[in-house]
Amino acid sequence: MKITAIESLRWAEFPRLIVVRVHTDNGLIGLGESIDKIPGTLGALHGTIAPLMLGQDPLDIEGLWRFVMDNIMYHGYAGAELRALSAVEIALWDIMGKHYGAPLYHLLGGKTRSRVPTYNTCIGFGPVQDYQQWHDDAGELARSLLADGIRAMKIWPFDEFSEGSFGQYISLDQIERGLKPIRQIRDAVGTSMEIGIECHFRWNRASIERIARALEPYNILFLEDVMAAVYPDEIKAFSQRTSIPVVGSELLMTRWQYREWLEKHVSQILMTDPVWNGGIGETRRIANLAETYNIPLVLHNIGGPICHAAAMHLGAHIPNLFMVESVRAYYKTYFPTMGSLHPAVRVEDGHLAIPEGPGLGVELNADMLQRDDLSRQISEGDGLAQGRRAMGDHWAVENIR
Repeated sequence: MKITAIESLRWAEFPRLIVVRVHTDNGLIGLGESIDKIPGTLGALHGTIAPLMLGQDPLDIEGLWRFVMDNIMYHGYAGAELRALSAVEIALWDIMGKHYGAPLYHLLGGKTRSRVPTYNTCIGFGPVQDYQQWHDDAGELARSLLADGIRAMKIWPFDEFSEGSFGQYISLDQIERGLKPIRQIRDAVGTSMEIGIECHFRWNRASIERIARALEPYNILFLEDVMAAVYPDEIKAFSQRTSIPVVGSELLMTRWQYREWLEKHVSQILMTDPVWNGGIGETRRIANLAETYNIPLVLHNIGGPICHAAAMHLGAHIPNLFMVESVRAYYKTYFPTMGSLHPAVRVEDGHLAIPEGPGLGVELNADMLQRDDLSRQISEGDGLAQGRRAMGDHWAVENIR
């Protein structure tokens, strides 16, 4: 079996998202996905990754991943190139599952749990406006989430106050305003709802410590990305001064960037994103590395149905899983528009069901390929590096990169 084409699909209605389709000469098509900073990802996908993948055996996932990584290491791998590689790598696992008629979690070695714990990130899309709702009445939103079986929610009530001071100072009045939705949740549903606080690395340590002191009486589940991941020592110092567990960081890419974080014991909970960090295989390696430090893992999951399916299979497999992020506003609105996922996404008692497969268990709806707002790009042909698995003297092969 050979890779004959790598295709990217983008729709104007979903500008943060691209779907990658990897085509093979026996008719199998694997699905991958990437989110955010799409122009750079598209350039890397068709300009760098696809020429190295075309003509290769799609079942040689490890060999192909290492060959491409060998190429993209030259100029800083942890950006657009890695996002593109992650999308293709996920599609290769989907092909393997379809080839063997097995769900992804079986290919990884099976399940450690029969359902996946989740929290809801309160974003809005279409008719499901969870973001606006937690600004209007977070207590009412908490009741709505509980009615949908969701037992944990994440909001970011302090972000807006960082803009004026560039995150260098937050006033007592701003702290009080930021606490309003948290108080509304506790007043409305008590401790029936877990509350996670996203910080989007907006603050310096003095400011985030002030925020944390104000939050501690409310039994907060976690504080996520309290500072940018380039400051591991500051984050560690902060994590030792608060009783609230710290989560970090979706900003880290591949096991090599997580190694220092774990060696320094920076945060109590790790987070990673399979569509950014190198893919499914790399997520498992990061989880295994974290397990050696007794650190649980959150899977960042704010993309489309393909990203969601990958996170579900990984969540079923990884023993040290904390939770998988999910977005009600997405899976209740555009997931069914884009494709079919079996079973359909639904939360029961704070948990999500695991897709059945084969592969990821996602099929793109046929009408998505006929939409007027579709932009499509395809790379096909023999590729530049058929059969190669290592670079060696890269100057010996003209235009290999």
